Amino acid sequence: MLGASMWFYVQRVLIPRQVADAVAHGRPRGNLSDLYPRWLGARELLLYHRDPYSPEVTREIQIGYYGRELDSSRPDDPKDQQGFAYPAYVALLLAPTVRLPFEIVSTGFRWLLVILTGATVLLWLRVQQWRPPAWMTAAVIILTLGSFSAAQGIKLQQLSLLVSGLIAASMALLSAGHLFAAGVLLALATIKPQLVVPLAAWLVFWSLAQWKSRQSFFWGFALMMTLLVAGAQLILPGWIRRFLAALAAYRQYTGGGGSLLNVLLTPALGYGLAIVLSLGLALVCWRIGRAPVASEAFALTVALVLAVTLVVIPMFAPYNQLVLLPGVLLIVRRWGDLQSTSLGRFGSGIAIVFIGWPWAASAGLVLASTLLPPPTVQRAWAVPLYTSLYIPLAVLAVLALLTFDRLRSGELG
Repeated sequence: MLGASMWFYVQRVLIPRQVADAVAHGRPRGNLSDLYPRWLGARELLLYHRDPYSPEVTREIQIGYYGRELDSSRPDDPKDQQGFAYPAYVALLLAPTVRLPFEIVSTGFRWLLVILTGATVLLWLRVQQWRPPAWMTAAVIILTLGSFSAAQGIKLQQLSLLVSGLIAASMALLSAGHLFAAGVLLALATIKPQLVVPLAAWLVFWSLAQWKSRQSFFWGFALMMTLLVAGAQLILPGWIRRFLAALAAYRQYTGGGGSLLNVLLTPALGYGLAIVLSLGLALVCWRIGRAPVASEAFALTVALVLAVTLVVIPMFAPYNQLVLLPGVLLIVRRWGDLQSTSLGRFGSGIAIVFIGWPWAASAGLVLASTLLPPPTVQRAWAVPLYTSLYIPLAVLAVLALLTFDRLRSGELG
């Protein structure tokens, strides 16, 4: 019921509200698929040898994504230019699809995201060596697919959901002892470098800490990254410079790309706290450099790295919050330990309230829709999103408590 209520909210409240707002302000709405700019850029590059970062291709992307080219003289037009702001090697991953109609690619990719998002739960449970009852596993899968993060990502066809699945699959292979394959998959996940680079940096250090037994991961990651970067250079010479310019432009037309900390605090405090969190994370990673991959210390550090990443990177879209799943699973698994201290009870309680609020609010809107007309219900479109910005911080805070407790007891090295 909670999962269904979230999809009701997205389909019957949020989207109609956005459509009505777009009509009122003359704002264009095309296919609104985040896959489309990447797919069209890949098609133009691979089939017609055009620069996907060029203004000409960006205009063609806008026509498909928004339904028309954006007009800077119209103040209500979207600011996001939908340029090809991805590494050029994303075209290599999309190569098998570029000769197909986008409608077919779009449908297939949507179902891929649904299946992969559900499977991500099973992969993280394997990483954490946890076998909860079947009913609990089913409930977590349903709630994951029925979360706003998943619903938004699936509706927008966001590559973040693909990256989240690749990260989970990489860590599952790592926990099963398939180090080379794990490195290969993690390299493929760098199509969204901001989500993956901190985790990759730590795992490279982790592999160096016991080089003899862990070097396969390093070579798998390094080989695939070499192939991706070199392959992109072969089809688009000088792509790195173009990619960096596209990133700079993206940050400019989307409002500077501030991090979650910058938004909730001030830029100065946000950057300062980001540095503190990064240094603290580096210390934890250093302490557990020799931890075996099947240990809870390893699983906890992976979850902590992903949570810190989400808090400090210069973007805070809800669909990225699926990388918090291993942290949420750890909180559920260690719920009893957290209740042993007042700070643990307070932190875990706040986290559950923030995480559970979107479902509770969506269920409330479902009930309201039985009594009130749709326009009235749609005026409350923002209510389920009230805690969205605070969920990463709440999860990070509880993971920090668990980490501190393990460090104090000597379980993390």
